[in-house]
Amino acid sequence: MALYAIGDLHLSTGTNKPMDVFGGRWQNYREKLADGLAVLKEGDTLVLCGDTSWGMTLEEALPDFEYLQSLPGRKLILKGNHDYWWSTANKIHSFFQTHNLTSLDILHNNAFFYGDIAICGSRGWFYEEAVHGGEHDKKIMNREVQRVVTSLKAGEGKAVKKVFLHYPPLFNQFVCRDLIQVLKDFGVEDCYYGHLHGEGHKYAITGEVDGIHYHMLSADFVNFRPLCLTTEPDPGSR
Repeated sequence: MALYAIGDLHLSTGTNKPMDVFGGRWQNYREKLADGLAVLKEGDTLVLCGDTSWGMTLEEALPDFEYLQSLPGRKLILKGNHDYWWSTANKIHSFFQTHNLTSLDILHNNAFFYGDIAICGSRGWFYEEAVHGGEHDKKIMNREVQRVVTSLKAGEGKAVKKVFLHYPPLFNQFVCRDLIQVLKDFGVEDCYYGHLHGEGHKYAITGEVDGIHYHMLSADFVNFRPLCLTTEPDPGSR
C-alpha cells in the first residue's frame, strides 16, 4: 500500500477546456496523467490538491469523477480555485453515493487516516490577497485557517500529521503567517500544495523552511506523476 498526492489535474472529460492549448508540459497531458496514475494499486490512497475538474457543476464533472473512480485505491479531493463544481459537503456526498463513486471523498473540515498518518487540509488562500484584497479576502483567509484547525483537530491522536492545501502558504516573498503558525502549533512537518503553473514554478517554495517541509505538487510541476509520500509492506506479505 502507498500514499500518493498530486494537484491540478484539470480534467475536462465533460467540458471543452483541454489544457493542451497551453503547450509546453501540458501538451498531451491526459496521456501523461494516465501513464503517471497507472502506478496506483488497490489499497493505495491518492490525495488530490485541488483543481481536479473543469466541470462547472457536479453533473458536468461526473465524467471526470468516473475516470477517477476507475482508478485503483481511495481518492481524497480538496477544493481548488477552479473547482466550480464544488457544492456543500452533503450535496457532494449525496452525488457520489447516487453515482456509485465509492472510492471518492472530500477533504473538507475533516481528516482521513493512513496508518499512523492523519491526512488534513483545506483550500487555503493567497496571503497577498488577504492583505491587499480587502475585508472579503481577509474573511476568506480567516475561514480557511479555521478549516485547517478543524481538520488538524480531527486528526489528533495520530503520530504524524500531513497538511494538504491548494494555495501555497509561502510564495515568492509572501508568507501566510497565521496559517503557518497553525501548522507549527500542531507539529506539522510536511505541507503539500499546488496551484502554481508555468512561470509560477520559479517562485514555488520547496524544501524545509523554519521546521516545515514544503512540497509543490501541481501536475505539470511533478511531470504528471503523483508523489509517493510513504509506503508500508503489502499486508499479504506479512
